[in-house]
Amino acid sequence: MKKNALLVEANPHKNWIKKYADIRNHSVEICGPLEIEDYVVQPIVDVSPPKWHLGHTTWFFETFILQPNFPGYEVFDPQYNFVFNSYYETIGARVIRTDRGNLSRPSVSDVFKYREYVDQKMDEFLQSEYLTESLESLLELGLNHEQQHQELLLTDIKYILGHNPLFPAYKKENISKKQNSGSSEMISFSEGIYEIGFHGVGFCFDNELGRHKIYLNEFKICSQLVTNKEYLEFIEDGGYEDFRHWHAEGWDWVTQNHAKSPLYWHFIDGKWMNYTLNGLQEIDLEEAVCHISFFEASAFASWKGKRLPTEAEWETASGYFDWGKRWEWTNSAYLPYPGFKKEAGAVGEYNGKFMVNQMVLRGASIATPPGHSRNTYRNFFQTHLQWQFTGIRLAQ
Repeated sequence: MKKNALLVEANPHKNWIKKYADIRNHSVEICGPLEIEDYVVQPIVDVSPPKWHLGHTTWFFETFILQPNFPGYEVFDPQYNFVFNSYYETIGARVIRTDRGNLSRPSVSDVFKYREYVDQKMDEFLQSEYLTESLESLLELGLNHEQQHQELLLTDIKYILGHNPLFPAYKKENISKKQNSGSSEMISFSEGIYEIGFHGVGFCFDNELGRHKIYLNEFKICSQLVTNKEYLEFIEDGGYEDFRHWHAEGWDWVTQNHAKSPLYWHFIDGKWMNYTLNGLQEIDLEEAVCHISFFEASAFASWKGKRLPTEAEWETASGYFDWGKRWEWTNSAYLPYPGFKKEAGAVGEYNGKFMVNQMVLRGASIATPPGHSRNTYRNFFQTHLQWQFTGIRLAQ
């Protein structure tokens, strides 16, 4: 599939044209190695077909920017509102999440035509007088929304290919990031009052706002992520067979799902293999363990006689260790910061309504697009999920 051909010349609107083109093109590049059949697969509810991601991110720009703000804009296909709306109740009815992979139409070709149409109209919009300063924040949100889906594209593509018994590689070249060199050590912090939350200039999501003071007891946090070698020791010591290390719900998850290892680990011919985006490979013992649920992360920490850090501890300490290889589970529930208020309208559904029954993850991962990470970023997932590029950093 070809990239869109947006103009990239300088303009008075902070060079939005180039930024828009670069980010939109990157989504297409991610899908470059796929076969046409890969675009429509949905193995589980949490995984969306790549075709849907490409359509949904396009729908976002059409629905929230072009339709209400670009006079004369004609919707590409009115039925796409039902197909590509994700969870915006304000916008109306939609295909239920479990059915995204049941739709053979619109075709992959149709979705790329949709992207090209909207991209061309966005190019015209970004050069027009209709792009006001008040709309720039919404445009920035749309671009960061697309970057979130770029990471989701990679996680979902990995799940789709990784659950194919042929274990096809997404790419042949190695795209993983190794652990830092050097020994692992515990970094100490004194008790006291600290501040967390976004401040300064640049973009952030609304769930990062509300910088506030927090009191922390004395704590220590590990300079390195937990490695495959360390996690293998947990497995070989019977970690998945000893209920004492698990939350009650976590132990139920283990027994009901017959969990014995991280997602993508396979014991074949007497050795542990790991499905990666580069295909099935023998486990690299020095690499940071990946695709871990909160239940597993918490159980491992208990087995080691330690714990997971809180998100406040993680943010406070983040300047003292390297991060960005794995989304790191914290022991903090996903809750609003002091003073948090949902925005009016559909945009207000972006984060606030998910602040229940989820845990916060901090950092970034090998799948996070360049320029889309910061130490105040609050990711969040349910406790049983493994399909994201998640890992473990210990605290005590």
